[in-house]
Amino acid sequence: MSTRLYPQGIRPPRFFDPLEATDFQRIEHAASLKGLLKPFKGKEALLTFAGECETARDALIQRAQRLLAQATAYPFSMLSVALTQQTTAAGTSFLRWRNTDRSAMGVALWTALIDDPATPLQMLDELLALEVERVALNMQVSLTHTLARQARDCAQKMTHAESIYQRRAPHRHDRAPLES
Repeated sequence: MSTRLYPQGIRPPRFFDPLEATDFQRIEHAASLKGLLKPFKGKEALLTFAGECETARDALIQRAQRLLAQATAYPFSMLSVALTQQTTAAGTSFLRWRNTDRSAMGVALWTALIDDPATPLQMLDELLALEVERVALNMQVSLTHTLARQARDCAQKMTHAESIYQRRAPHRHDRAPLES
């Protein structure tokens, strides 16, 4: 069970075991801001960083699937709203709230579930814990995905700049030096 501290008045969940720091240790060491905040010596370094970000993103998606497995088990499976995984056109995955008939999706469903008098009071803490984890994981997946995409775009721009430069660079010694 989680050792995480909860705000006053909010009990730790009983049916849901939130992710802990140990769940993120391997990911944390693989790609971090220090990997971003350094001089990139060229496109290969950017492509390496992009790969590290993609690896971190995929590991985060695996953590989300672990979360999803808990969120689809009893007692959550008895609710009118479920946590589901949505894969985007870009190929990444996010956790979304969806009603059981799949006609609507979004955090408004979670809000309605919390406000619904039919939702058992003992589930409110559980649902809050799930939502907090969902929001944080979605943000982490989104950021690592965006960093990877931006690094790959930057590497392509460097390749383009080098090709433009090469059009004239081999001939630069043929010209007379600039006069001062």
